[in-house]
Amino acid sequence: MSDIQGQRSFDIMSRSYKVFPGGVNSPVRSFSSVGGQPIVFKKGHKSFLYDVDGNKYVDFCSSWGPLILGYSHPRIIDVIKKQALKALSFGAPSEEELLLGEKIKGFIPDLELMRFVSSGTEATMSAIRVARGYTKKNKIIKFKGCYHGHSNDLLVAAGSGLATFGTPSSQGVTKGSVSDTLLADYNSKDDVEALFKKYPNDIAAIIVEPVAANMGLVLPEKGFLEFLRDVTANHSSLLIFDEVMTGFRLSKGGASELFNIKSDLYTYGKIIGGGLPVAAYGGKKEIMSCVSPLGGVYQAGT
Repeated sequence: MSDIQGQRSFDIMSRSYKVFPGGVNSPVRSFSSVGGQPIVFKKGHKSFLYDVDGNKYVDFCSSWGPLILGYSHPRIIDVIKKQALKALSFGAPSEEELLLGEKIKGFIPDLELMRFVSSGTEATMSAIRVARGYTKKNKIIKFKGCYHGHSNDLLVAAGSGLATFGTPSSQGVTKGSVSDTLLADYNSKDDVEALFKKYPNDIAAIIVEPVAANMGLVLPEKGFLEFLRDVTANHSSLLIFDEVMTGFRLSKGGASELFNIKSDLYTYGKIIGGGLPVAAYGGKKEIMSCVSPLGGVYQAGT
């Protein structure tokens, strides 16, 4: 038992190891890289967390980002209570989803059409599929150290050369599923130019965290995002801003508004639901019209 962990937390984790892989539902919760046992939390209020043993913590994590209003904000709790009395899910159209969509469009006018999904992983996976369907190209460029969820073709590490295919960074991901994923160093214009030179007519999109937040916090160098906008446009490829981390945080309109750059597609995570499991992807009407039922790119969810 660690110094900060109480007996109740220890007992719960002892049971959890028999139910979940490693006792957790996300690897970062396991403490495997930092030592000790995970702390089991009971509740949150404003900027504080409380564990099952009654210890109080200042929270700098905000459930990995989405709870920018803190825990148990009374307005959010009130809305959730009212909606729970109606239904948690319909599996059919509702006015509430329209109101949320209109609210988001008010912040991000470039989202001419959007589709709600359940997670950031599903949003980025779907955006990549749309980009490939729209451009009729297969390859994508992602940057080393940028995390875009755990779908197969985005869960890759660096290859052994500059212009190279990715290699799977997880067991269960086949080499074939990442054979169209190309890797570049974040902030490296040379890497991107080399990839377009090698595959001038094959790259469907570049997906990027406008501000990299999964390898520490790495800001884009001056002119880098503008370069990505230009190079994709010049090669009839799409630019995808993964704003799961930056959306509604850097500004109300996210990184796109802050840096004054219009992307082709955008992805957002649980922040749009105040921490609830809802996410979205969207962009230009012409591109999003490829999504079923308007087009041939299939994606469905409840």
